Amino acid sequence: MGRIQGWQRRHWRECTKAERVELHSVVTWQSTTWFFSLCWLLLPLAQGVHRDAASLAAGGLLLGVGMLQCVVAGRLIRPALDHYLGRTRLPLRELRGAAGLLALGLALALLIHTLDWASPVTPRLVIGAVLLPFGLLYGLVVPVRTFLRRAAVLVVLITATFGLGHPDPFGLLVTGGVAAFGAAFALLASRCSAWRLSVLWEAERAREVESRLAVAEERLRFGRDLHDVMGRNLAVIALKSELAVQLARRGQPQAVEQMIEVQRLAQEVQREMREVVRGYREADLGVELLGAKSVLTAAGIACDVSRDAIALPTEAQSALGWVVREATTNVLRHGDAKRCAVQVRAGNERVVLSVENDGAGTAERSSGSGLAGLRERLAAVNGTLEAGMAGENVFLLVAEVPLVAATMNEVTP
Repeated sequence: MGRIQGWQRRHWRECTKAERVELHSVVTWQSTTWFFSLCWLLLPLAQGVHRDAASLAAGGLLLGVGMLQCVVAGRLIRPALDHYLGRTRLPLRELRGAAGLLALGLALALLIHTLDWASPVTPRLVIGAVLLPFGLLYGLVVPVRTFLRRAAVLVVLITATFGLGHPDPFGLLVTGGVAAFGAAFALLASRCSAWRLSVLWEAERAREVESRLAVAEERLRFGRDLHDVMGRNLAVIALKSELAVQLARRGQPQAVEQMIEVQRLAQEVQREMREVVRGYREADLGVELLGAKSVLTAAGIACDVSRDAIALPTEAQSALGWVVREATTNVLRHGDAKRCAVQVRAGNERVVLSVENDGAGTAERSSGSGLAGLRERLAAVNGTLEAGMAGENVFLLVAEVPLVAATMNEVTP
């Protein structure tokens, strides 16, 4: 159990939700293959095979073929899934071994049925057992129409072949029904989960593209603001500098006045650029709280946000806004949170921001560079930051900003 918990901490919590669902699906497919195949083989063979040497040998060989089918299916299920998701291509020739084992299993079932080495129901259950491992793989590699068309042909062949030795109408109906059920079950088991995975990965890619577009849009906005602020003034500076050069060459005293004007414009450009950059880097607390609730809710995390009605200085709002932004990022990236509570409380001349979430991961337990950056921002307004575990898998981040100190910092030149 200790090793399992260590693996979970190291690997499972580091995976994204799409990766976790994919891993769960692969494990489910492999478990399903072993469970159904061995159940449909072991129980009928243990109870239905006759106790003579030839019957037991055929039953043992059939059981070995079924186990080999499960091993081959377990080895190829991941490449088949990658083929379905469009990551890599799995040629059909890679399924030759699985197809050969399927043919051998059907041949042994036909032999047992023809020579009456077992009860009539045993070889029919064996048909479903040997069809499942190959059907799971084949359903992921070929289109659905191709699978259904070839499965229908195979069901007809199996039914006709088994009917040659015992032309029983009811037996033929049962044989065809079991073969059709085995093929349909394999197709549904593989395609439904794989389709769900493809939709999930498509949503992941859409969110990634949306994030990149948001970053690109913000860069364009910042570039547009810089162009609007600096473009006109720099053009005027260039013209006045050229005028000052011409006046200086002619020995005109107005050259000094033009250079003084150039200096003033340059200082104005610096001031405006600092204002643009400051506005770009500052974070608004109200906007960040709304954004945190929206992002966490979209990620499936129940988020409760509460805030006291209080007017905060600009620098205090910016510092606390960055705390909310960084805390939200940590909740999304680390751990497996199901709920998150964000509170902003004011009292005793202090503003307290707390962010608490469950499902804390290992990365949240240690102090990273993000928390160090937040402490630096809060220190600029005489604030403090505390972060750590507050219970079993519960992480608590508390930031405090003194209102008086923040106000003094805001008005101090």
